[in-house]
Amino acid sequence: MTPSITDSTVKAAIAAIASESATTQEKIEMLIELAQGLQKKPKTAQDLWSAVALYKRANEMCSNDYPLMKARAKVGMAGALKAIPEEGTELLLEAKAAYTEALPILQQLASKEEIAEAQMNLGLVLQSLVPFNLAQIADSIKVYQEALRVFTAQKYPEEYAILHNNIAIAYLSISVGMEQKQLCEGLAVQTFESALKHITLIENPREYAMLQNNLGNALQYLQSTHPVENNLRAIAAYEEALIVRNAKDTPLEYANTISNKANALFNLPDDLDKPELGNPQNLLQASYYYQEAWSIFTQHQHLEQAQVVAQALQELEAEIRTRNEKI
Repeated sequence: MTPSITDSTVKAAIAAIASESATTQEKIEMLIELAQGLQKKPKTAQDLWSAVALYKRANEMCSNDYPLMKARAKVGMAGALKAIPEEGTELLLEAKAAYTEALPILQQLASKEEIAEAQMNLGLVLQSLVPFNLAQIADSIKVYQEALRVFTAQKYPEEYAILHNNIAIAYLSISVGMEQKQLCEGLAVQTFESALKHITLIENPREYAMLQNNLGNALQYLQSTHPVENNLRAIAAYEEALIVRNAKDTPLEYANTISNKANALFNLPDDLDKPELGNPQNLLQASYYYQEAWSIFTQHQHLEQAQVVAQALQELEAEIRTRNEKI
């Protein structure tokens, strides 16, 4: 296994590149390439910090003579900072500043795809800062929509799907009054459904499953006078996602979807024509799903998700006991 690059070896790498008989531009490119290699498949957070250090050195070497390379170093550094698992907002704010500085340069000198990718990632940073009141969700949606001008379903289905997914989640996160909240939830559902007109099971199975799973979530919690109908639509969406997601190939995604489906079954009567009879069969099926999801999350050390499912299972079992006592 290749060891992670530490601070000392980053310094050694920078020194080695500095000693090369190459042009300044070639040295900058080497630094960025080395940083991108670390960033692409980081084994630890230290790999990401090492990438940040390399990008910073590349940025310093650019001065004002290589504006496009400078912008690319800033974008790379912002992406690495965004990926470092750390609580708080300091790194996100640093990433936001780097994207904001780089974008005007990219808009002058880079390809439209490179610009759109930076906008897409800036949107994620802004969205992450919203809960801390350090960004506006409308600004996040705006840059996502700008990126969609380039990332069309025909040419870039993966990016198209991710952008629609992010926009829909942004709508769901808007803090407004009840009437406006219903509007935002409706917009989120429409956004998922709009994307699914272009993202197909055959051509884009992974993105199709993601959109269907999240559409199910949006439908399930939609403020509406038709909760049963929405739950049925949610379950249908989860079942579409489960055509792709399975315990063998995509265990964590599968566990996420079956636990979501269990949530919907919890509130769905067994007989739609006789809701007064309750839902013992659906509760039993939900219990099986929760247990399977808990087992998968625990096996893969996703303990926070396992705890959430365990709590849901406890509530379900308490509901079953309460109903049995009434019989």
